[in-house]
Amino acid sequence: MSSPVLLVIAHGSRDPRHAATVHALTARVRELRPGLRVETGFLDFNAPSVPRLLERLAAEGASEVVALPLLLTRAFHAKSDIPAVLREARAALPRLRVRQAEVLGPSPLLNAALERRLYEAGVRPGDRSSTGLVLASAGSSDPEAIAVIAEIARELRHTGWCSVRPAFASASLPRTEDAVRALRAGGARRVAVAPYVIAPGRLPDRIAAGAAEAGADVLAEVLGPAPELARLLLDRYDEANALASRPVAVSA
Repeated sequence: MSSPVLLVIAHGSRDPRHAATVHALTARVRELRPGLRVETGFLDFNAPSVPRLLERLAAEGASEVVALPLLLTRAFHAKSDIPAVLREARAALPRLRVRQAEVLGPSPLLNAALERRLYEAGVRPGDRSSTGLVLASAGSSDPEAIAVIAEIARELRHTGWCSVRPAFASASLPRTEDAVRALRAGGARRVAVAPYVIAPGRLPDRIAAGAAEAGADVLAEVLGPAPELARLLLDRYDEANALASRPVAVSA
C-alpha cells in the first residue's frame, strides 16, 4: 500500500524567488525520503493551484493526500483559506482522502534553522552574550500568531543572546528598524536580524530594508531550504499519518 502523497501548500508570490525557494525546499524533502511523492501547490500567483493539483492527483489514481501548510504560525491562511480549499476539493473529489497537517511552527527545528542562517551570516557562538537579536516575522493580525512569535523570542533569549525582540513586517508592531534601535538603546554592542520567514518576497525585503536603515550588524538569510526545515516537513507529515491511524475510541 503506497504512502499518502505529501502536498506542500505555499502561499505563492509574484516574486519568482518565492516559488524557486519553495521548490528547492521540496526537492530537499524528496532527497531525505526517496520514494515519497512530494507535490507543491500554491494558493495564489503561482501554478499549479491547489485545486488543480488535487484534481490531477485524483485522475492519476492517488487515494490519500496529506496537505501540509507551508506556514510558520496558525493564522488566517491555516485557519480559513486552506481549510476552505480542501473542503471544496473533498466535495468535488470524494474518492480522494485529504488530511490537513499542522503548521510548521513552533518547533526546535525552526530555531535550529534560524541559528544556522545566523552563523552563515557571520555570527559566532561566542558572540551571543554581546549580541541583541531581532526575530523578524512577516506579521499577522491574528493574536495567536503574534503570541507564538513573542514566545519564540522569549525562548531564544534563554539560549545566550543578550536580548531578543520580536518584530513584524506588516500588520503588527514593532517594525524591524524599531526593534534594532531598541536593542542598541538597551546596550547591545551588536545587533543581528533573523528573518523568521521561509521564502524571499515583499515582506522579507521589508525586513532587510529595516535592518539596513537602522544599521544592524548582521542580517541572516530567510530559512529557505534549510535541512532542518526539510526534516520538519517530514515530521509534520508523519504526525498527520500517525494521527489518522489511531483507533477511534468507542464508548460502551
